Amino acid sequence: MKKLRMGLLVVLSTVFLFTGCASWNKTQKGAAIGTASGGAAGAVIGRASGNTALGAIIGAAVGGGAGAVIGRQMDKQAEEIAKNVPDAKVERVGEGIVVEFSSNVLFGFDESNLSNEAKTNLDKLVTVLNSYAETDIEIQGHTDSKGSVAYNQTLSEQRARTVSGYLTGEGIATDRLVIKGFGEELPKYENNTEDGRTQNRRVEFMITANEKMKAEAEKEASN
Repeated sequence: MKKLRMGLLVVLSTVFLFTGCASWNKTQKGAAIGTASGGAAGAVIGRASGNTALGAIIGAAVGGGAGAVIGRQMDKQAEEIAKNVPDAKVERVGEGIVVEFSSNVLFGFDESNLSNEAKTNLDKLVTVLNSYAETDIEIQGHTDSKGSVAYNQTLSEQRARTVSGYLTGEGIATDRLVIKGFGEELPKYENNTEDGRTQNRRVEFMITANEKMKAEAEKEASN
């Protein structure tokens, strides 16, 4: 019962932060989120909301003053990505960043090989990622609902793996990367329209602070 109450408190706290505190900036939300949650809570919230990006970022949050320091650094990095990679959707969430590429920017239909346009876009992203080496990157692959569940799961994993392989080939350290495929399990857009299906065929990057950045942020916040 105690664990249930704690879980409900975390979920309610997160709902409050993202609905009741609309006037807060992303840095303020990041500082507060970390005080109310952790890795397990992040995973639960991500699954419950259908937003694994949100879950991954909440799970990596530290909160408090250190979270605010990390938030400011993420603000700057997000601005650089948005400026340099115009084909990507960039969103600041809590103490992290979500970068979304529609799969038609990265891949041909029903393919997992990168197009030349994809490599150009990823090269631009790599330039920014290499400038902020103290971050971890989770790469998530998603598909629409056409085709079998098993096929879509495999395709999403292949696409995430292809993107990860390209990033490491361009100098991103392997230990910064985690890959996950979700197939058709977590649509962000409507699957009953062509436009929605196109947008659901996507690859998302979750950028969060690594342990070194967290330690430095804790030190800065305590001074």
